[in-house]
Amino acid sequence: MAIELQLLVWSVGLAFVQVLVAVVGAALWHGLDTLLGNREYMSDVPGWGGRAERASINMIQNLALFAPLVLVAHVTGRTNATTALGAQIFFFARLAYAFVYPIGIPYLRTLVWTVSVIGLVLIFIQLL
Repeated sequence: MAIELQLLVWSVGLAFVQVLVAVVGAALWHGLDTLLGNREYMSDVPGWGGRAERASINMIQNLALFAPLVLVAHVTGRTNATTALGAQIFFFARLAYAFVYPIGIPYLRTLVWTVSVIGLVLIFIQLL
């Protein structure tokens, strides 16, 4: 399997783990009974749990950009060393982001996000 596709699969796995971490944070704050309910009047989760939730949402948003780029590059046969590098940059930056955001390091969080976007741009440029 191409490295870009492998990193897409690993990115989906990372997104799933991030969702689970966010659920743990919400369960610790609200309690399992609240999470099992309709959640109509549930307040935001503060602290690391809220940051984990926002990191998870951000990962899913970025995965919505990464997946089509990787799939189009693969289907059209436009994968190369640059698309592989872009996928690696994206994945490892997103992995770092999954730790940096919940820990609460604001400027580093933005820097790591920017690095992941550079990975997306590298793949995108190869498809022009």
